[in-house]
Amino acid sequence: MPPLLLAAAAEAASCAPMRLNDLGHLLQVMGTFLGLSLFSLGGGNTLLAEYHHLSVVEYCWLRPAQFADIYALAEAAPGPSSMIVGLLGMGAGWPEGPGWALLSAYGAEIAILLPSTLLMVVACLSWNRLRESPWRVAFERGLGPITLGILFAVGVKILQTADTNAPGVVVSLLVCVLMLRTRISPLWFMAVAGGLGAFGLINR
Repeated sequence: MPPLLLAAAAEAASCAPMRLNDLGHLLQVMGTFLGLSLFSLGGGNTLLAEYHHLSVVEYCWLRPAQFADIYALAEAAPGPSSMIVGLLGMGAGWPEGPGWALLSAYGAEIAILLPSTLLMVVACLSWNRLRESPWRVAFERGLGPITLGILFAVGVKILQTADTNAPGVVVSLLVCVLMLRTRISPLWFMAVAGGLGAFGLINR
């Protein structure tokens, strides 16, 4: 068995899921996502490593393979990348029944979107007044490298989570090279990779 799968199995065996079977636990989870909302620099995907830590390691709602599946579903569906938070909330609440799963899904999604949305509204109302300020220029220039670094770390985390065998690693590296060197639409890569998975040529 590959080392990553062995580590995941050992982690799953020693991890008891946090049950969302009362309002207190649900509010605790919503509070966690409320705090994370203001740190989503560059979009929802920059928090993916923290989402993974919360749902797989800390609260043990999902196995690593399930997290990778939810991420793929959130990215393939139309809409913002923060959609994954609603899916994580639904996965966390599902053992308590469909009604509780929907409640936790909507609660988590509102918690991750509300603070950052309110902050952006305030920023948009006052940002133009600071267009000549050296603080604004410094702030914008400083956030670029930080965001790129976070996104790179997120990409590495996804590769570690999803690629547990040699064919998966080869496909991921090939797509990275083609994305950097060509102008081929990412939709083609998704379609080809989906076809390979459907026929069992690559799998986890």
